[in-house]
Amino acid sequence: MFAQATASQAPLAGIQPTALEEPYLLEIVNISKGFPGVVALDDVQLRVRPGSVLALMGENGAGKSTLMKIIAGIYQPDSGEIRLRGKPIVFDTPLAALQSGVAMIHQELNLMPHMSIAENIWIGREQLNSLRMVNHREMHRCTAQLLERLRINLDPEEQVGNLSIAERQMVEIAKAVSYDSDILIMDEPTSAITDKEVAHLFSIIADLKSQGKGIIYITHKMNEVFAIADEVAVFRDGAYIGLQRADSMNGDSLISMMVGRELSQLFPEREKPIGDLLLSVRDLRLDGVFKGVSFDLHAGEILGIAGLMGSGRTNVAETIFGITPSSGGEIQLDGQVVRISDPHMAIEKGFALLTEDRKLSGLFPCLSVLENMEMAVIPHYSGNGFIQQKALRALCEDMCTKLRVKTPSLEQCIDTLSGGNQQKALLARWLMTNPRLLILDEPTRGIDVGAKAEIYRLISYLASEGMAVIMISSELPEVLGMSDRVMVMHEGDLMGTLDRAEATQEKVMQLASGMTAVH
Repeated sequence: MFAQATASQAPLAGIQPTALEEPYLLEIVNISKGFPGVVALDDVQLRVRPGSVLALMGENGAGKSTLMKIIAGIYQPDSGEIRLRGKPIVFDTPLAALQSGVAMIHQELNLMPHMSIAENIWIGREQLNSLRMVNHREMHRCTAQLLERLRINLDPEEQVGNLSIAERQMVEIAKAVSYDSDILIMDEPTSAITDKEVAHLFSIIADLKSQGKGIIYITHKMNEVFAIADEVAVFRDGAYIGLQRADSMNGDSLISMMVGRELSQLFPEREKPIGDLLLSVRDLRLDGVFKGVSFDLHAGEILGIAGLMGSGRTNVAETIFGITPSSGGEIQLDGQVVRISDPHMAIEKGFALLTEDRKLSGLFPCLSVLENMEMAVIPHYSGNGFIQQKALRALCEDMCTKLRVKTPSLEQCIDTLSGGNQQKALLARWLMTNPRLLILDEPTRGIDVGAKAEIYRLISYLASEGMAVIMISSELPEVLGMSDRVMVMHEGDLMGTLDRAEATQEKVMQLASGMTAVH
C-alpha cells in the first residue's frame, strides 16, 4: 500500500532511519508560500509515517496553519511538492484532498448552526433513496453508529446551534473521522474542550493509530505533545527548524526550538502595591445560570476566575459587561451602585471585555485589521458626521507596535492573520478605550508560548499601572501564575476564593469539581 522511501530522501534532524521503519505516508518537499508582504512558508519540509502522531509546533505566524491548508487543498503552494505514499500529487481543491484520504479539523469551528449534527457530518455526501432524495433515516442511522463508535453521547438530530463549543468540537472530530481518511490533520482540537473530553480524544487518536492512520497534531499545549506525539516538528517564522522524537525532548528544549531563545520567566512579577477598591459585586445572579456571586476588586489587582466548562464563569463576565443583564444583585463602581444593562453602558463606565471565542463574538473577519481595531473608539473620534481617520490610524499603528501585532499593513484582512495576532489586535481594540476594568476570557486560547509570555507581560504591566483585571482561564498554571486571588465556580455557584499564597492546583480542582467549598 505504501511506497518505499528512496535513498535520496535525507533523514530529518534528530531522526535516524532504520530498515525496520515504516515508509512515509505523506511527504512535504521544499514547499514555499507567500502572501502580499509576507513569506508564510520558506522551503519547508515534513514527513508523516502511518500509525504515528506528528506534533507540529511553532509560535503563531510560524506557518503551521498555512502548510496544513496547503495539504488540505485550501491553498496552493508557490513551489515545492506533496507526495502521497511516495507519489507526487496536487490537491487543487479541498474535495481533491478528501478524495485522496486527507481530512482536517480546523482551529476555527466551521459547522452550520441551523442544521442537525447528522446534516453537518454528511453535508455534500448525503445518502439518497431510490427516488434520489435525501434519506434522512439512513443519515441518522450512520451518524448514530459513528457517534457510538467514537463514544460521543449526542443526538444525531440535535441542531448544532444548540450545542456548547465543546460539543461542537466533538462533532468536528466525528465529521473528520467519518471520511475514513489515511491522514488526519488536527489544528488545535482541544482548545475548547474539557479535560475529560481531551482524554476521550486521545483514546480516539490511539484507535486511529492502531488502524495505521497518520495524524498531524497542532497544539500550543506542551503536556499534550508529550502525551500523544511520536515525533515533533518545529517551524519558526515560516521556516522548518527541525524534527525530533518526542521522547528525546523536554519542555525547555522544545520552547527553545520554537522561539529561538529561552523564556526565563513566563509569569512576570509585579512590584507596585494593589490600589483602592474599584469594583464590588454583591449576590449577583442570572436565573438558571449562576447565583450568589460576590467579590471585591481593587485597582492594580488581577482576579482569576477558574472552573470547569458549564461552571458559569463566562456568564458572570458577560453579566458584569451588560451582555446578559442580571436577574438580581448589585454592582458598585467606586462605591456607587451602577446599573449596566448593555455593553455600550459598560464601555462608558470604563469596562472592556475580550470574549472567549474571537471568531464568534470578537472578530469581523471580512474587515481589515484597522477596521477591527478602531471599532470601539470610533465614537470618540467622530463629530459633525466626520471621523478623524488620520488620528485613529496613528493610534492603531502605535498600538500595533506596542503589542507586536504581525501584519503586512493595517489594510490587511484580519482573517488572514494568525490566531495569536488576531487575539492581540482584539486586545488592542479594548486597550484603546483606556479601560479601568479589563475582563479577559481565555486571553491566550490558541496562542503559542512566546506570544503567551508577551500577553502575560502586558497584563502584568497594565495591572502595575492601576488597571483592574478579571482573567478567566481553563489553564490552571495560567490562573495561578498571574492572579493575586483565584475565584472558583462550580455549576453556577461560587465555591470560594483563594489568595495567591494558598492557591494550588489541587485546591482549585477540589473547588471546581464541587468536592469542597471555602466560606
